[in-house]
Amino acid sequence: MDIAARLKRARQELAVLEEQLAVFVDTAEETRVRSLVSDSPEAAHEHKEAQRHADAMARSRVAALASIAELERTQDELLDKLVPNSRSTPQS
Repeated sequence: MDIAARLKRARQELAVLEEQLAVFVDTAEETRVRSLVSDSPEAAHEHKEAQRHADAMARSRVAALASIAELERTQDELLDKLVPNSRSTPQS
């Protein structure tokens, strides 16, 4: 698969991850509030699990961003090889 297609797919995956992350963060916040209000071990456990999932999704988002950055660097390097750099030639 070419770089442009991989980059497009990675950006689409990032968009999905960001939507999912928003849901997980909201859930973690809701369970945190319930845990504080109810002060029960079950609610605390529920919050801990929800926060764990939100944290995992956040790590996935960071990995996706890193992958996109690497693909963009690779794409830029390939473009630089195809297009002569006009800045390296002296201007009259």
